[in-house]
Amino acid sequence: MLRVWGRENSINVQKVLWCCDELGLEHERIDAGGPFGFPDDYRSMNPNGLVPTISDDGFTLWESNTIVRYLCSKHGSGALYPEDLRKRADAGRWMDWQLGTLWAAMRPVFIGLVRTPPEMRDVAAIEAARRQTADAWDILEAHLEGRVYALGEAFTMADIPLGVSIYRWLQLPVERPPIPNLEAYHWRLAERTAFRERVMLPLT
Repeated sequence: MLRVWGRENSINVQKVLWCCDELGLEHERIDAGGPFGFPDDYRSMNPNGLVPTISDDGFTLWESNTIVRYLCSKHGSGALYPEDLRKRADAGRWMDWQLGTLWAAMRPVFIGLVRTPPEMRDVAAIEAARRQTADAWDILEAHLEGRVYALGEAFTMADIPLGVSIYRWLQLPVERPPIPNLEAYHWRLAERTAFRERVMLPLT
């Protein structure tokens, strides 16, 4: 059986759990990270000491977007994992963009406003990151014009990391420029049961 180590409120663990549900994969989730700590042998599986980590019939893998790609390749070819090489590359591009550009900008905002006590917040740093994040979202806002999902009409693996991110952005108590395409995209994702159950949770 597929095993997933990680806590349910982690953005990166949510990617994997949402992916599993979309693919109909049975799995066992083991609490790890944050208040749960880690098993003594965890770093032998994931030397970073982060979540998530999966074990699939003895094959261990970490890095959330890589896990999503792996599971979609194995179980969702032609659906979440596009068969067309160019579409698959396009999906991978947006997954890399989410991790390397969008979340890199947005993470300080999330950590600063959700996980840092008010008296310890670096307000200037949070504001600078907020502006950078808003600029990044403008890229996807423009891309979504006339599209249902990131690649067009079909839901793919690209929408998983983007979806967990837009949910958090819309929940944060920050100033946001008008983003009608992103808001519509968020509500289309919210029509999916797995998104509601795995992602639409209180921010902690």
